[in-house]
Amino acid sequence: MVIAKVDEGKGQQEVPIKGGLAAGTVAIAVNCQGMGVLKVTLLPVELTFPLNCSTGEVSSTYNEIHLKRSRPEASIKIETSSQVRWSMTAGQ
Repeated sequence: MVIAKVDEGKGQQEVPIKGGLAAGTVAIAVNCQGMGVLKVTLLPVELTFPLNCSTGEVSSTYNEIHLKRSRPEASIKIETSSQVRWSMTAGQ
């Protein structure tokens, strides 16, 4: 089930996860285009991973984490320059 999604992101953004996170696997897929590094952080668990983005091609990554307990409040923070376009889908 999709818990957070952004189709046409640009630059920095924090995406709230309505209802928080349940115990179990959380998956995050990210695509980006434009010169720079995109950093993804799942809050409050502090899972962080980078994605190197390039001009003229789409870069992609997919990461999963298994949570032992639920988190009533959560969000996904994207940090990058304003030149980087990106999309993100998270599921649980």
